[in-house]
Amino acid sequence: MSIRVGIVGISGFGGGEAMRLIASHPSFELVYAAGEASAGSRLMDRFSGVPDKLADLVIARWDPATLPKLDVLFASLPTGASAEALARVPEDVKVVDIGGDHRFVGGWAYGLADVWPDQIRDQRRIANPGCFPAATLTALAPLLAEGLIEPGNIVIDAKTGISGAGRGGDSKFGYAESNENLVPYGLLRHVHMPEMAKAIERLSGGSAAGLVFTPHLVPMTRGVLATIYCRGRTTTDACLDAARRFYAGRPFVRVTDKPPQTKWATGSNFAFVSYAADPERDLVIAMGVVDNLGKGAAGQAVQNANLVCGLAETTGLDGTPVWP
Repeated sequence: MSIRVGIVGISGFGGGEAMRLIASHPSFELVYAAGEASAGSRLMDRFSGVPDKLADLVIARWDPATLPKLDVLFASLPTGASAEALARVPEDVKVVDIGGDHRFVGGWAYGLADVWPDQIRDQRRIANPGCFPAATLTALAPLLAEGLIEPGNIVIDAKTGISGAGRGGDSKFGYAESNENLVPYGLLRHVHMPEMAKAIERLSGGSAAGLVFTPHLVPMTRGVLATIYCRGRTTTDACLDAARRFYAGRPFVRVTDKPPQTKWATGSNFAFVSYAADPERDLVIAMGVVDNLGKGAAGQAVQNANLVCGLAETTGLDGTPVWP
C-alpha cells in the first residue's frame, strides 16, 4: 500500500527528521516537499545523503492552494505560522501539525500517542505534542492516572539539546554562544506551559495551577531530559509498577529502574521514564527522556500518522537508537 505524503517546512530540523523517517517507511511515499527559503532547490541540494528516489524532488513554495493529491501532510512550521494556512488544506487530507498552533484546539486531536492512542485513530487533524511535553507527560501520565501525585504541585526542570531551538538562524544559538554553556530561558511564560497544564488536568481531573516549568539549553545536539518534582506519599516501587502497568504493550516507552540518559534515545522514537520517591518527605521525582527530534517531534508525528492511516504504529519506526 502506497500512502502519498507531503512535508511542509522540510528544511527545518523537524521537517528534515520527518523526511529521514519517511524515506525508509514501507508504506509512505514522499511526493511533495515545501518550504520558503529552500523553494526551488532539490532535496539533494539540502540533504546530501537523501536516497536516490528522492534526490531530484524539487521543494515547492508552500501554498495550500497548489497541493498535489495527498493522503497525509506533515507540517513542521514555527508556532504562529501554520494555523491560517492549514485551515485551507482540504478535509480529505490528514494533517499532522508538528508545530504548536493546534495543541488543545477544537477539532484537533492531541497526539500524545503513547498515552491516548485510541483517541488518535481515525482522526484527520492531529496536533503533535512539543518536545518538552513529550518527555514530561510520558513520565507523569501513570502517576496522575493512579492518583499517586498531586497535580497542582509539580515543578519541571528540563534540559534540551540546541536543535530543540529550531533552525531559525538566531545567532544566540550558534556554536560560540552554546558551547560550554548552560542557558535557562522562557521562565514563567514558555509556550509549552499551557499545553502541559491542560494535559495534566486531563490526566488527573484536578487543577495544575501550581505548575512550574524551567527549560534549559545545553551544549549537545539532540535530547530532552525532564526532571520533575512532585508531591505524593508513595514509593519508588509503586511508581515503577504504575508505569509498567500503564505502558504494558506500548512499544515505545521503556520503564527503567535507573535514571535515564539522553543518549539512550538518540535517533529513535523511544521514551524512557523512571522514578524515585521518598514517602517520608512527601516527594516524588519523575524523569523522562526523549530525542527532541524523534519522540519530541518527527518520530511521534510518524507514529500518529501510522495510527490515523490504520497502520501498525511501529511501522517505519523500529530502528534502534544511535550509540555512542
